[in-house]
Amino acid sequence: MARAAALHVAGAPGRLYNPLFIYGGVGLGKTHLMHAVGNHLLAGRPDAKVLYIHAEQFVSDVVKAYQRKAFDEFKNRYHSLDLLLIDDVQFFANKDRTQEEFFNAFEALLAKKSHIVMTSDTYPKGLADIHERLVSRFDSGLTVALEPPELEMRVAILINKAASEGADMPEEVAFFVAKNVRSNVRELEGALRKILAYSRFNQKEISIPLAREALRDLLSIQNRQISVENIQKTVADYYKIKVSDMYSKKRPASIVRPRQIAMYLAKELTQKSLPEIGELFGGRDHTTVLHAVRKIAAERQQLTELNQQLHVLEQTLKG
Repeated sequence: MARAAALHVAGAPGRLYNPLFIYGGVGLGKTHLMHAVGNHLLAGRPDAKVLYIHAEQFVSDVVKAYQRKAFDEFKNRYHSLDLLLIDDVQFFANKDRTQEEFFNAFEALLAKKSHIVMTSDTYPKGLADIHERLVSRFDSGLTVALEPPELEMRVAILINKAASEGADMPEEVAFFVAKNVRSNVRELEGALRKILAYSRFNQKEISIPLAREALRDLLSIQNRQISVENIQKTVADYYKIKVSDMYSKKRPASIVRPRQIAMYLAKELTQKSLPEIGELFGGRDHTTVLHAVRKIAAERQQLTELNQQLHVLEQTLKG
């Protein structure tokens, strides 16, 4: 959906989906996608005024304009654009003057049918210490998430990246790595580089034991960081229920829903099997866990609010 929206904006800026707000974790391609919008527009309209900027640079520009009393120059730069691409708007938090100036630029650009594309590590309403009127502007266009790639996509990425490096990665090794490295493509590429280097230095063929040895530090950190118990506590805190409700026999919707979400996250973020997860949720059968995982996975695709809640929980658990 993020790619489709970006293509639409690049082909017809200033019409629909203005602003376009793209959110997701690190290493998923937000900046890459944003640059693609700008490059696509410039390919068709070389004279278009397009600016890509990181939010920290915008903050710096506001400070300089304030110090030099050069706000006319500042406004000429930002208010005359055809397309503004601004990365990591969460950096505006607690910077009142910057938020004021960005609000003014935002309104000026929308008034002249210019387009604004923004990225952030969280969805608009999840941004902390940003003025409410700015958040409502962020949320007034189209908000899309960039999610970590699914297992099959991670496997394909690994095999293709290895081939581009002149290496042959067996599918079972790609599956092993993909199951253990889930957060983003950047981390996936880092894991692949370690495996390829380990293989070359030791003059050994790529195999699961070799991959396990090459990634032993990464695997030990992951296993130490995220546990089912930690997931249960985090989800219970988020939905304001007791941790004991996670493994109790209680069945009101206010408890069943968070319990299913915790089961889904346990399957996604740990190496535990379905029976092991069921055991940690009060001795429940593995089919109960499977039902919860499938139900939440399906609803995540359809319900924006649930997807946003899961995104926040995943970011919290991954630290």
